[in-house]
Amino acid sequence: MQYNEIGKTGMKVSNLGFGASSLGGVFHGIREDEAIQAVHTAVDGGINFIDVSPYYGHLKAETVLGKALKDIKRDSYVLSTKVGRYGKDGVNYWDYSAKRAKESVYESMERLNVDFIDLINVHDVEFANLQQVVDETLPALVELRKEGVVGHVGITDLQPENLKWVIEHSEEGTVESILNFCHYCLNDNLLTEYFDFFEKRGIGVINASPFSMGLLSMRGAPDWHPATEALREACAKAARYCDEQGYPIDKLAIQYSTSCNDHIATTLFSSANPKNVLKNIDYVNEPIDLQFVDKVKEIIGDQMGVRWKNS
Repeated sequence: MQYNEIGKTGMKVSNLGFGASSLGGVFHGIREDEAIQAVHTAVDGGINFIDVSPYYGHLKAETVLGKALKDIKRDSYVLSTKVGRYGKDGVNYWDYSAKRAKESVYESMERLNVDFIDLINVHDVEFANLQQVVDETLPALVELRKEGVVGHVGITDLQPENLKWVIEHSEEGTVESILNFCHYCLNDNLLTEYFDFFEKRGIGVINASPFSMGLLSMRGAPDWHPATEALREACAKAARYCDEQGYPIDKLAIQYSTSCNDHIATTLFSSANPKNVLKNIDYVNEPIDLQFVDKVKEIIGDQMGVRWKNS
């Protein structure tokens, strides 16, 4: 496992990070004891960055993760959670007000059984009024940073142009890291167009969803995935080729997202299954076949970088 600094924060994190969305049963039902063991397996395997949100499973992911963290030394992991996006009684809702942001941080700490959040993020700013994020949400989190309640402040979104806008309109030093997903993976390198912008400002880059929300897997993307049919077919063709060559596409995908760019501090994957966690750690610790990467990109062809709605 390699370790990189997130921007100028001083936080050194593993190039493979643990995304705890699966602990909330976001993708399918889970066994809580197995999910807790998945967290322990990740940390034991060298992963020291854990990312979660009150939105995942509508508080369930943070609650389950909190149970897992009880048995892990606090100095052995860097913890990230979010504010702004929530859910209750099966209904999603958003609240980017300063008051709710501060309340949410303390509520998260209670569920997570910690008294300090290393990195607090404004979650999926595309759902917010971006000006409110600049004028209200971020300043509230900066206050908590000054008070020592949180260590660092970041923002997350699917659309990198939104991240850029918020940074450009915020006071320098407010945003210390960004989290973007599905835009640095085998079929999409859009995030690379923003690396210089982030680096010039000392802002760390966190990548997520190396499997492009299921596109880069033998199982294929779920029905709700917003990708075009042509992109689905291209990725499925690439997955079949990888399978025929004995080099699973999920292995290539996670190796690519964690080893092929120095601008990215860590790449998040999510699983509530200890065996899958261990498998992905093993994948990342093996050398990547870059010629195979080129072949897969060739198969995906003109569907490389094709964006879908809200991406």
